[in-house]
Amino acid sequence: MSNIAQKKPIMLPREAGILLVLIGVALVFEVAGWVIHGQSFIFNIERIYIIVLQMAIIGIMAVGVTQIIVMAGIDLSGGSIVAFAGLVAASLAQASSAGEAVYPSLTDLPIILPLLVGLAIGAVLGLINGSIIAITGIPPFIATLAMLVIARGLARWYTSGKQVSFFTPEFASFGAGATPIWIFLGVVAVFHILMTRTLYGRRTYAIGSNELAARMAGVNVGRHKVLVYSIAGLLYGLAAVIQTSRAETAQSGTGLMWELDAISAVVIGGTSLMGGVGRVPGTVVGVLILGVLTSGFTFLGINVFYIAIAKGVIVVAAVVADRYRHRNKRAN
Repeated sequence: MSNIAQKKPIMLPREAGILLVLIGVALVFEVAGWVIHGQSFIFNIERIYIIVLQMAIIGIMAVGVTQIIVMAGIDLSGGSIVAFAGLVAASLAQASSAGEAVYPSLTDLPIILPLLVGLAIGAVLGLINGSIIAITGIPPFIATLAMLVIARGLARWYTSGKQVSFFTPEFASFGAGATPIWIFLGVVAVFHILMTRTLYGRRTYAIGSNELAARMAGVNVGRHKVLVYSIAGLLYGLAAVIQTSRAETAQSGTGLMWELDAISAVVIGGTSLMGGVGRVPGTVVGVLILGVLTSGFTFLGINVFYIAIAKGVIVVAAVVADRYRHRNKRAN
């Protein structure tokens, strides 16, 4: 009998393969940049900074969506919640110099008030999503599709379709500079720990892997679903406040299709639509892939309409790869 212990194969994390995709996409644009423009795409600090800055808000939303999809759910209402929460927060952040303030008697308020209200609206609408899904048992796709329409309608009703601007200097500075990036990184760190080191994360994965088994193990599945959707809504509210402050205006059309970008980033980042598999770091890489893709197309002067096509192709490829992984796992 051999005394040599059998070595176990080294298992790389799922994020390693996704990171290779990111590097590959960046290299394609790097080569094309030198061929077409004689310029570097990757080795440009300002461009990298802009990519991360532009994707920070989608990234914050995607962290919330990651938890939902890990739980085998889906949320189509994120962009609409961002629009409504942003408008309400903006209406409470206006300066007294605003020509037509939504609430003339509520101007020059401390920054904490619009911030908390924006977060609260996102959390409440997320709670409604989770409650409808948990109590009625209807598919998350239907419940959140309804919220998409309702929240967008609320956004249009709130200001009769008018945009809101002229904010206090304190509120306007909240989304200035690199602040969105630091907030995004903070959110990533917090929720990576929550999903990997706490009971909250274990229950989320358990429900996504096998909801019936999670129930039998004593997990209050309905209550946890409400909690996960509420937290996702809270992150949408945070994204809304940052976007409103950064753009220095809010309007009912904000966030259109952002929920699909967030879902795309999560799926590209390796989170399985079948639930039970996925991590926040993978989502970060997925967000960066979308950002590099958008920036690269702009850098090369390619029509922006092709960006949506490229995103769709990558998402389909990611889903097909995930299905093959599940099929091979069942076969073994």
